[in-house]
Amino acid sequence: MSEIITRDGELVTRFISMLDRLQDGLDRLDKNCKPVFNGELYLTDKELSERLKISRRTLQEWRNSGKIEFIQFEGKILYTESAIQRLLDKHYQKAWL
Repeated sequence: MSEIITRDGELVTRFISMLDRLQDGLDRLDKNCKPVFNGELYLTDKELSERLKISRRTLQEWRNSGKIEFIQFEGKILYTESAIQRLLDKHYQKAWL
């Protein structure tokens, strides 16, 4: 016995729902993935301040004091992921317990 597939049928509705979830996942992937140069990910001032939950002014102070490495190109500030990791590792505090 064969089933008639209609636009409003459960099979079509589930298929469209799956396609919507797939599209949402692809959109998130596209938004969060950036191309890398020589295996290195670069973050902007805004992206890094959002990730570390600090102000952009604090990042400027860290740059001025030499606490964090950065690249400045035509007014644009970039940070390498490895420089950020070095900064975090340098200030890592182990638990006392």
